[in-house]
Amino acid sequence: MKKSCIAMLLAGGQGSRLYALTQSVAKPSVPFGGKYRIIDFPLSNCANSGIDTVGVLTQYKPLQLNSYIGIGQSWDLDVSDGGVYILPPYLGAHEQGSWFTGTANAIYQNLAFIENYDPDTVLILSGDHIYKMDYADMLREHREKGAALTIAVQEVTMEEATRLGILNPGPDGYVEQFEEKPAHPKSNLASMGIYIFDWKKLREALIADENDPNSSKDFGKNIIPNMLAAGEKIWPYRFSGYWRDVGTISSLWDANMDLLSNTAINLYDDSWPIASRSPVCPPHYIGNSAKVVHSIVTEGCEIDGYVDNSVLSPNVVVAAGAEVAYSVLMPGAVVESGAVVKYAIIGENTVVEAGAKVGADRDENGNMSVATCGPNIRIRKNATVAAGAMIYTGEEV
Repeated sequence: MKKSCIAMLLAGGQGSRLYALTQSVAKPSVPFGGKYRIIDFPLSNCANSGIDTVGVLTQYKPLQLNSYIGIGQSWDLDVSDGGVYILPPYLGAHEQGSWFTGTANAIYQNLAFIENYDPDTVLILSGDHIYKMDYADMLREHREKGAALTIAVQEVTMEEATRLGILNPGPDGYVEQFEEKPAHPKSNLASMGIYIFDWKKLREALIADENDPNSSKDFGKNIIPNMLAAGEKIWPYRFSGYWRDVGTISSLWDANMDLLSNTAINLYDDSWPIASRSPVCPPHYIGNSAKVVHSIVTEGCEIDGYVDNSVLSPNVVVAAGAEVAYSVLMPGAVVESGAVVKYAIIGENTVVEAGAKVGADRDENGNMSVATCGPNIRIRKNATVAAGAMIYTGEEV
């Protein structure tokens, strides 16, 4: 079943820096932007780019993610000669099974899946980025440059470059050096963690890396430096659109707030739709006593209180006399009468009872810290959750 290009989507990370939000779900299945989950973005990019064969590598608490993806119908990826495949770690007949030990090892453990399609190229993606990208353009440039590997990059400030993986191009434009979090960066081209490999070169590199007992089995730490050392041609594909890694509470909150800005990612572009598996809900309802300012309100919401600069997911309830500002409310969240939620993320099906306060305004210097409540929590009547607090499922507040 020959394919020109297939995608491998790394979606098995624990997402430990999202703390309570990934206590029981994998990071790519965390709700985002009202009606989406994080994984909707790379899956939609694949579908819109004409890549119809996607292997999704899962590991940490995959049940909800697997159920959400299903057979890929929501993204038009339920095709007979390709489609979406869930690829968890497995145990062979004569092997010792193990979890994926790194990004490179995750792909290595699925060499048989890739070989089944004998692709010319393999696109490797992360499941925790918010962006819109035409992978076909990147693939075209990869072929034109005759590269063994093409890495998507974005220009960042030199200060930001000290915290990222930086590609240093030579006089001919090809990558000459890769530095992880350099103290004194030589360029501002930061890796986005999106790779297109020549399949034969990738297979060779993965096998060699797996046989190295000192390797961390990681693309950034091992595969890319080893390919550079071997003299392989690596090309930086410059991407100038919106892109954000939402692996932390602050970056997840920021990305949701970005949706309220005209300069951020455009979700209303019919030529590049971001698809999702949305629940069936009635229309949202705005009551007589409600006031909604500069916010995203999705289907099934019932608003009788005050909502300002916030993102509300399906089936959220904001009761009369409640106040929600600069916050992200995930599906099924309830804010009862007299409760106040500011600069916060409220998890799925969490209830903020009457009179409770979650989060706080910015301080006199303009600084703020996002309060976070995980899913399925009850913040009791008149309780207070301080700015920057993290409340886990099962805790009493």
